[in-house]
Amino acid sequence: MISQIKVIRYEPGHKSVWDNFIARSKNGPFLFYRDYMDYHADRFPDCSQMFFNEQEKLVAVLPATAQGETLSSHAGLTFGGIVSDTQMKTPLMLEVFEALAAHLRAAGISRLIYKAVPHIYHLLPAEEDLYALYRHDARLVRRDVSSTIDLKEKLPLSKGRRYEIKQAQKHGLEVRQSYDFKSFMAIEELVLGEKYDSRPVHSAEEMQILAGRFPENIKLFTACGHSEMLAGVVIYESDNVAHAQYIAASDEGKRTGALDLILDYLINNYYSAKKYFDFGISTQEDGRYLNVGLIENKQSFGARAVVYDFYELEVGND
Repeated sequence: MISQIKVIRYEPGHKSVWDNFIARSKNGPFLFYRDYMDYHADRFPDCSQMFFNEQEKLVAVLPATAQGETLSSHAGLTFGGIVSDTQMKTPLMLEVFEALAAHLRAAGISRLIYKAVPHIYHLLPAEEDLYALYRHDARLVRRDVSSTIDLKEKLPLSKGRRYEIKQAQKHGLEVRQSYDFKSFMAIEELVLGEKYDSRPVHSAEEMQILAGRFPENIKLFTACGHSEMLAGVVIYESDNVAHAQYIAASDEGKRTGALDLILDYLINNYYSAKKYFDFGISTQEDGRYLNVGLIENKQSFGARAVVYDFYELEVGND
C-alpha cells in the first residue's frame, strides 16, 4: 500500500489546529490538549506527529515523545495512541501507519512504543489502530489492568463497603468539592510514601495549575471532620469516564470511613450520568505483578477489569 498521507511533527504554531482536532475527535480525552501535555515539556520533550491527507486536511494525531531511536506514545501520559475523528476508517488507518513507519525510518527512528487509548475513552468505536498494529506485526509488550465500573450496569457494593459508608454517615461527614489541592496532596504524599515508598506523579503546585486550566475536567472532592481534611479523591473527568487520578485518606479518615463516603457519592450521585467510573491500574513491573489487595479493594465497589495495552513495532531504518 502506497500511502498519500503526509506526516508533520507538531510545532507550537500548530496548537489551535491540534486542539480543535482533539475537541472533535472520537477517542481524545482532555489529556491530549496542548495545555495539559505541555505542562511538563521540560521533562518530556514533545515529538508528537500530525497526519494530513491529500487535501491537506488533518485526519489523525499521535501524542508522542522520542528518545534515541525510539518514538513512544507520550511518556508523560498513561496512554496515547492515534487520535482520530469520525471520518477515520480502517483503510485510512492502514495508510496512516504506512506513512508513520516511512516517516520514522527517514528520521532514523527504528522502534515505536504504542500505548493504545482504552476503549472506555472512545465516544465511538475506534480500534482501527489495533488492526493496523496487527498488520505491521506489532508485539504486545505490556498489559496493565485497571478497574472500572459500568455506571449503567452497576454491581452491588460488598458488605464491607456498605459498613464503611454507614460508619462515615454516623460520624456526620459530608462530601464537598474543594480547591485545597495543597492539603490533599500532602495526605497523598504521606500515604504513598508509607505504603509504597513512592511519590505522586504531580506536585500540589502542578495540580493547582492543571485544575486552573481544566476546571471542568479536574476536580477534588473531600470529606472533612472538625475543619480537618480526612480524605479526598482527585477526578479526571472526560466525556465518558470519571477517572480517580488520586485517592487518599489520613489515619482518621480511614477510621471514620471518609474515603468510602466520597467514592459512594461520586459513583452513585455526582457521576451517575457518566458511562464509566475508573479506579486506575493495580499492576506493576510492566503488568507482570498484580497488587491483589489493591485490586480487590476496587472490585469491592463493583469495578471489573479493563486493560491498558502497550505495543512495540519495529519499523527498521532506511
